[in-house]
Amino acid sequence: MDRLIYTALSGMQASMDRQRAIASNMANSNTIGFRAELIEQRAVTIEGHPNEARAMQTARVTGADMSGGELIETGRELDIAMATKSLMAVQADDGTEAYTRRGDLSLGATGLLVTGDGHPVLGDTGPITVPPGGRISISEDGTVTRTDPNAPDQPPAEVGRIKLASWDGSPIAKGLDGLFRVEGGGILPTDEEARVHTGKLEQSNVKPTEVLVAMIEEQRLFAMRSKLVSTARDLDESGAQLMRLT
Repeated sequence: MDRLIYTALSGMQASMDRQRAIASNMANSNTIGFRAELIEQRAVTIEGHPNEARAMQTARVTGADMSGGELIETGRELDIAMATKSLMAVQADDGTEAYTRRGDLSLGATGLLVTGDGHPVLGDTGPITVPPGGRISISEDGTVTRTDPNAPDQPPAEVGRIKLASWDGSPIAKGLDGLFRVEGGGILPTDEEARVHTGKLEQSNVKPTEVLVAMIEEQRLFAMRSKLVSTARDLDESGAQLMRLT
């Protein structure tokens, strides 16, 4: 009887873990550049007599779906979308280099170029800072230029170049802050061939209909496993009553 309960309870825990990941994907279905989390769920058999018949289920986030999201036209000069298989380098809250596909950029109060969630954008020499005033534009190779309002006839001056990096051949992991990092530490090399679309944003690659169906399925599985625990309890009580009668 305890085998049934153990298996059902471990399945309920796995369903809860999977529901949390699915809920995160649902909540970020409209987040710019978001990458859906991938969940792995598998059965694990406990070895050693007399536990061979007992099995538990585990569910964990194993990575992110790196397929591209839909591009939307904004016409805004500081909105960019990755045109290639690349990531944009940003400075994480702990000061380390991390990576994102989020391209809704803006200028902070000090002229710092930041993403929509407030992370400074990194260039070849560190965070990119733009002098006040003038018109800011971003070319397809990530070069940030500024037109001096006091010298409108002069060509735009280069302020910096956004670091675009490819993850090919490098294992990356997605953190709780939604940023990607190289597993085990380190940084990704600059991809000189990477390009961006200006005036466009890449939407989340989460498909709302699919995640909604997945959530319903997990809720049904949880209810079924909960019913197994109740059935095991009823069987145990029935067996105890029979023992008392004898």
